[in-house]
Amino acid sequence: MRVHVADHPLITHKLSVLRDARTPSPVFRQLTEELVTLLAYEATRNVKVTPIEITTPVTTTTGVKISEPRPIVVPILRAGLGMLEGLVKLLPTAEVGFLAWSATRRPSSRPRTPSGFRTISPTASASRSDPMLATGGSLAAAIQFLFDRGAKDVTAICLLGTPEGVAAIEAMAGDRDVTLVLGALDERLDEKGYIVPGLGDAGDRLYGTV
Repeated sequence: MRVHVADHPLITHKLSVLRDARTPSPVFRQLTEELVTLLAYEATRNVKVTPIEITTPVTTTTGVKISEPRPIVVPILRAGLGMLEGLVKLLPTAEVGFLAWSATRRPSSRPRTPSGFRTISPTASASRSDPMLATGGSLAAAIQFLFDRGAKDVTAICLLGTPEGVAAIEAMAGDRDVTLVLGALDERLDEKGYIVPGLGDAGDRLYGTV
């Protein structure tokens, strides 16, 4: 498994504003979209491409295009929806699928079984988006779900992660092709399963339900 923690002043700045409890929902949504676009540059570094011949105003040369089958972007409802626009802006030709949990989760509870709304082709790459990697239980279930449906590789984009969550994903990934792209690796989980220092409940802050 590969882990990439972004190290860029723009990402750090935007995350600092997201962490601030005074940041209103509209600004939180806008910054989340901007952050995801920045993180997606790293997440798509190894996207598969195919050579093509193109004609410029001067000559003919060889370029590349994203290979078929196209990548599939899979946000997890509901907080993952806040990351979708930032991803499809960078990958406008990507297909989009969705995952939803079968029941409401609490931070200290075990993750429920995810349910999916699309079939992944046998050679597909999946980019899974969820704002927070806390215990890793939900992400592990989502990654397994995608592999069970034919994904050959999975890249997970999270605004924040924890050492506990990264260790959990590494343990479940084994020798499968999994990449984690994080905006920051935070200190730890508290006794209630919240990320410290974190940014609170991303879903509540995205949609104004705090």
